[in-house]
Amino acid sequence: MRLVVADCTVDYAGRLSAHLPRATRVLMLKSDGSLLVHSDGGSYKPLNWMSPPCTITVMEPDEEQAEAGVIELWRVSQVKTADMLVVSIHAIHHDSHHDLGVDPGLIKDGVESDLQELLAAQIETLGEGYQLVRREYMTAIGPVDILARDETGAHVAVELKRRGDIDGVEQLTRYLELMNRDPLLAPVAGIFAAQEIKPQARVLAEDRGIRCVVLDYDAMRGMDDSHNRLF
Repeated sequence: MRLVVADCTVDYAGRLSAHLPRATRVLMLKSDGSLLVHSDGGSYKPLNWMSPPCTITVMEPDEEQAEAGVIELWRVSQVKTADMLVVSIHAIHHDSHHDLGVDPGLIKDGVESDLQELLAAQIETLGEGYQLVRREYMTAIGPVDILARDETGAHVAVELKRRGDIDGVEQLTRYLELMNRDPLLAPVAGIFAAQEIKPQARVLAEDRGIRCVVLDYDAMRGMDDSHNRLF
């Protein structure tokens, strides 16, 4: 991975057009060819990016660009589309390369792992007539936490989180898009299940036809009987 801290402007042209005015930003170039542009605040998400597969071409500025203070141009082109990201570098404050090695991938924490095991054993929590097909149903882009069938026999993909946010909904959306291409599975509905679901995530999920289910972890473990509570 190459990390560059640079004074730059960024222009994106594709399905949408976007411009980032001149400022100091972190440019992250990954070994898979992708480029991500980060600022020092606002969010963990990049301000702009180009996903792989893509190619990066370093160019000399023309006379007009050089007069404006540009010392280098990065043209990042998407291989499969006409999308293009152009980074105009005015100054480089830091430039380093790092070999991160092979990433082991995401390992679910104890609570998410326990939730998956408990929900698989208590699949009727999702609705009367639900049946478990299998846990960790593998797809081409990763495993779906739980694959089940509803009371009609239709497949349901379940994504589990401790705290459900927009990223979890996006993840489930990608799984559903892929699984619904398989004639042996389709139609596949989605359930986003978590101990807590953020309002923005719920709105996004419901807009995409994904049902949200809030799980009571203690009750599922038999440590809390909601029927015997005073309040």
